[in-house]
Amino acid sequence: MDRPFLDLKVEGPLRGVLRVPGDKSVTHRGLMLLALSEGEGRLLYPLKAGDTLSTAKAMAALGAEIAEEGPHFRVRGVGLRLKEPEDVIDCGNAGTLMRLLLGLLAGQEGLFAVLTGDASLRRRPMGRVVEPLRAMGARIEGREGGRRAPLAVRGVPLRGLRYTLPVPSAQVKSALLLAGLFAEGVTEVEEPVPTRDHTERLFLHFGLPLEKEGPWVRTRRAEPFPARDLIVPGDFSSAAFFLVAALLVPGSEVTLEGVGLNPTRTGLLKVLKAMGADLEWRVEEGEGGEPVGWVRARHSPLKGVSVDPSLIPLMVDEVPVLAAAAAWVEGETHIPNLSELRVKESDRVSAIAQNLRALGVEVEEGPDWLRIRGGGVRPGAVEPFHDHRIAMAFAVAGLPVGVRVYEPQWAEISYPGFFEDLKRLCAAS
Repeated sequence: MDRPFLDLKVEGPLRGVLRVPGDKSVTHRGLMLLALSEGEGRLLYPLKAGDTLSTAKAMAALGAEIAEEGPHFRVRGVGLRLKEPEDVIDCGNAGTLMRLLLGLLAGQEGLFAVLTGDASLRRRPMGRVVEPLRAMGARIEGREGGRRAPLAVRGVPLRGLRYTLPVPSAQVKSALLLAGLFAEGVTEVEEPVPTRDHTERLFLHFGLPLEKEGPWVRTRRAEPFPARDLIVPGDFSSAAFFLVAALLVPGSEVTLEGVGLNPTRTGLLKVLKAMGADLEWRVEEGEGGEPVGWVRARHSPLKGVSVDPSLIPLMVDEVPVLAAAAAWVEGETHIPNLSELRVKESDRVSAIAQNLRALGVEVEEGPDWLRIRGGGVRPGAVEPFHDHRIAMAFAVAGLPVGVRVYEPQWAEISYPGFFEDLKRLCAAS
């Protein structure tokens, strides 16, 4: 059976200005909190792609009224009491949705729900969320003792928890904070290493209880709260592919506008600057507590670096495209602290290594690290491994010399129109 593929090669520099789709993390959380609100609010310029459409369907199954209004969503919430779904909730490929829903549903007393997803999601670890939720009193059952989906949740009274994250994870933190909105007492989560803080910023936007003190974030039982409109910034993770493409292709200059520049998401900018990238950015405005601005990238000769391990949680979704950049640098790049990438949509450490080798790049792969010897790539074919970020990152890696991307449709999970936007910037020169 023939597999779909896309052949890409630039004939000149990338030029132009682009506004990428809305932030996936903010869209997920915005839909959930609007569904919990009272009244009607709009989610403006959200991401409408595979993962977030799964969230919209899930919240509709739990009683929210969600309608598309041009590029926006209009949401009428059901308040803090969700409706029991009539059928299994299919989370598709969205790990964020499944993990956050576990926290959201655990304290919905008397409600019963079953969560499942595609083959990739059913393989991904859920015990890291289930275990602390059970310590709050949650009743969650599933395969492998609740470590794998499908998962069944029976809403029960919860009690607050004081919990230190053993592994940096914004999803686990967010699930516990959402559960804390329905728990007796205080729920406290300690982050030894900072992770993305969209949930905390949105709690404040909607007037939900939240306190921060050093590495600790706290919440408690919520009172009913009114809906509020929310503008979703452009997704930095999506912008990153075009920034790196511009750095790699001679003569290129690309500006990304309206991009979320939350400092818990922009570790890649620090690493690229250390590599010698010609990058500039500015924060201009914000909505819902989220910094927003523009980033400009110009073609630059890059050099290898050893990445600071503490930056990885601030760029966990950008590691594939960093690896694409590392293939072209002078010298070696060492990327540590990658254990979390083993349990994403694919085993991203293995997927990165296999695709780099397919493009003629020398790479060493350790349990939680990669060492990439730069110098450029040769034309070749790359596999997405059912992973949107792998598909887009290796389209960028091979762009200067020519690359065949198999099953390019996986990019639509987070960026419908990615390849069209890439071609448009290539044609604008």
